[in-house]
Amino acid sequence: MPDFVLHGRRAVVGAAVVDSLAAPSRLLAARRTEPPALAGGWEFAGGKVEDGEGLQEALHRELREELGVEVTLGDQVKGPLAGGTWPLGEGWAMTVWFAEVTRGEAAPLEDHDQLRWLGVEELYAVPWLPADLPVVAAIEPQLSRVQQQG
Repeated sequence: MPDFVLHGRRAVVGAAVVDSLAAPSRLLAARRTEPPALAGGWEFAGGKVEDGEGLQEALHRELREELGVEVTLGDQVKGPLAGGTWPLGEGWAMTVWFAEVTRGEAAPLEDHDQLRWLGVEELYAVPWLPADLPVVAAIEPQLSRVQQQG
């Protein structure tokens, strides 16, 4: 199926899955298994928008396929390109929304071999894919610092 084009770039969607839309304190990162050039890098779950799909519809589908979860979407994480999108290599643009899991427990079902919840103090403890780093930086100020009991 052909890829969906948005503002002259092929459209990709991503989810900044957080533990709570109301008071986010942790962000979910997913480690890629392929293609070989990206394997081992960490990213936001999501993927290509297929022809005939809406952006949010594609994101819901991708999260079901990749993580086995249903989510509620929150605000868009606004990027520097047209429509608030983020550059993702040559010719690609990623639209990212905050998301909270409402059904299921996130598991690496497809395209990923590991998931990790990251608090604000450990956001950069994984090697994010370069295109996702600016999105992480935009999200960082919105995560609350939760004091650990212990």
